[in-house]
Amino acid sequence: MFDVEKIRQDFPILKSKIHGNDLVFLDSAASAQKPKSVIDEVKKIYEGEYANVHRGMYQLSDIATYKFESARKTVKEFLNAKSENEIIFTKGATESINLVAYSYALEFLQEGDEILISEAEHHANLVPWQFVRDKKNITLRVFKINDDGSYNKKEFEKCLNEKTKLVATTAMSNAIGTIFPVKDMVRKAHSFGALVLIDASQYIVHNKTDVSDLNCDFLVFSGHKTYGPSGVGCLYAKEELLNKMPPHHFGGDMVENVTFEKTTFAKAPSRFEAGTPAIAQVIGLKAALDYMTNIGIDNITAHKSIITDYTYNALADLDFIKMIGTTKERGGVFSFIIKGIHNQDTAFILDRQGVAIRTGTHCAQPLVNRMGLQGTIRASLGLYNNKADIDKLVAALKKVKTFF
Repeated sequence: MFDVEKIRQDFPILKSKIHGNDLVFLDSAASAQKPKSVIDEVKKIYEGEYANVHRGMYQLSDIATYKFESARKTVKEFLNAKSENEIIFTKGATESINLVAYSYALEFLQEGDEILISEAEHHANLVPWQFVRDKKNITLRVFKINDDGSYNKKEFEKCLNEKTKLVATTAMSNAIGTIFPVKDMVRKAHSFGALVLIDASQYIVHNKTDVSDLNCDFLVFSGHKTYGPSGVGCLYAKEELLNKMPPHHFGGDMVENVTFEKTTFAKAPSRFEAGTPAIAQVIGLKAALDYMTNIGIDNITAHKSIITDYTYNALADLDFIKMIGTTKERGGVFSFIIKGIHNQDTAFILDRQGVAIRTGTHCAQPLVNRMGLQGTIRASLGLYNNKADIDKLVAALKKVKTFF
C-alpha cells in the first residue's frame, strides 16, 4: 500500500525550513528530490567502492563494474526491454535525443523525408530536429494540439504520410501535463513505415513504461526526474537499430580494435558509451529505480491520480487563477497565471512561504506562446507530495492576492 507520510520520511530535504516555513516542493517536473537510499548509495560508492569500470583487474574495479552493469539490467527490467544491449547510459534525456539525431537521423534520413513532432515538445525534442532539418534538407512537421491542451488525433494522423520517417513525441507534456496516447501513436506511425521516439521524461515517473508493449523504436528519460542523481539518463533503442547506427562520440571503451590506420567499434551498448562514464550516477540511478519498484509503480500511479485530481480541483476553485491546459488526460503538472500579477512576483511571495514552484516557458516556449502567453507559473508533483502540500499552495496563492 502507498503511505505517502511514510514515504516523505525517506526524503531528507523535506525536513528543510525555507524562510522559517516547512518546505513544500512543487517543482519535481524540473528535477525531483532524492530518497535517502539513493543518497546513501552514491555516498557509499565515493567513500569505499569507487574505481573505474570495465578495465581494472582488481577488487574495487570489479565491484564498481558489477554495480554499473547491474544498473543496466535494472533499467532493462524497469522498461521491460528485450535485452540489456538496448540500454545506453547518457547524461540525460537531452543527450539521448541528440544521440538519435546524430547517429540515426543524420545518417539515414534523406532529402525530402519528414520528421513529425507535436506542439507540446520540450526544446530538447525540438531543437535537435531543427538541426537535422537544416543539415539534411528534410521537412519538420508539427501537429497541433487542441486549445485545452489535449491530444488531437485528427491532426496527428493528418500529418502522417509515406514521407514520414520519424515521429518524435512526448508521452507527457512538461509544461501543461497532457498525456499522449503513445501506444496508439506508435501503431499508426508504424503503419506508414515511420520509426517512433518517445520522450518519457515526465511520464515514466508516474506510470508503468513498457517498451515491449509500446513497441516504440526509441525511448528516453533522465535520472534526475526519477529520484536519481543528475548527470545520468538513458536511451532505449531496439538492438537491431543500435548496431547499424554509427557512434557519435569516440574514445576509449567503445572500440573493438585500434590501429593507426583503422578503428573498428564494439556493438551496442559499448559503441555509444565512449570514455569514463558517470559511474556513481549510474549506480545511483539503479538505487532510484529500485526505490520506485519497491514502492510499486501501480501504487505510485494510483497516488498520482488522487493527488493530481485534488490539485486540479483545488486550483480550479480559485476564481483568480487561469489554468493553462485543462484536459483531464493529464499528469501531475499544472500551469496557470494570476491575472494582473507578474509570474515572478507570485513565485517570490510563494517562496517566502516555503512553496517552491517554477515560472517561465519551462523549455517549451512554442507551446506556451501557442497558448497566447509569454510564461506561466508551474506546480508539479512528485510521489512525496500530499494533500497538505496542495492546501499550503492554495493558501499561499490566496496570500499573493492580498499584496495586489
